Amino acid sequence: MKTETQIREEIEALRNLTTAQLKEKYREVFGEESRSNHKQFLFRRIAWRIQANAWGGLSERARQRALEIADDADLRIRAPKNFLREPIDDGRTIEARLKPSLDPRLPLPGTPLIRRFQGKDIIVHVRPDGGFECNGRIYTSLSRAVTEATGTRWNGFAFYNLGHRPGVKHGERE
Repeated sequence: MKTETQIREEIEALRNLTTAQLKEKYREVFGEESRSNHKQFLFRRIAWRIQANAWGGLSERARQRALEIADDADLRIRAPKNFLREPIDDGRTIEARLKPSLDPRLPLPGTPLIRRFQGKDIIVHVRPDGGFECNGRIYTSLSRAVTEATGTRWNGFAFYNLGHRPGVKHGERE
């Protein structure tokens, strides 16, 4: 029977071993090869086993409960080799991502863009077809709609503060 000091010294000696030496010690203590090459995992498992051998492992009641839990759980470490490799059913439809037709800086179609400029509100509605409506007229460009409404050349995105480059949505940081 080992004393507590001897067990501590044996565990402390493990800290100086290489991974290969820990795997050898694992084989010695557990009687089987380790699938792990993780040094800290091997150290902890061996240290636990040394203590369990010296002071006793789990109680019989704890062992039985662990077996009950293990029987109830359908655990897998890895997915089966044929997982998601079944032939595609011809009856399934094909899914594809469509590129959005509107600039991501724009709000949803139907949303009014409103800004007060020189004492009057400039309101432009975003249309579902990608156009813009302002004062009853339809424009293909937000900049054109703002320029017509203000009488001054404007970048429409800058006028409504809708982001500074394509791909940046309103309210996101660049």
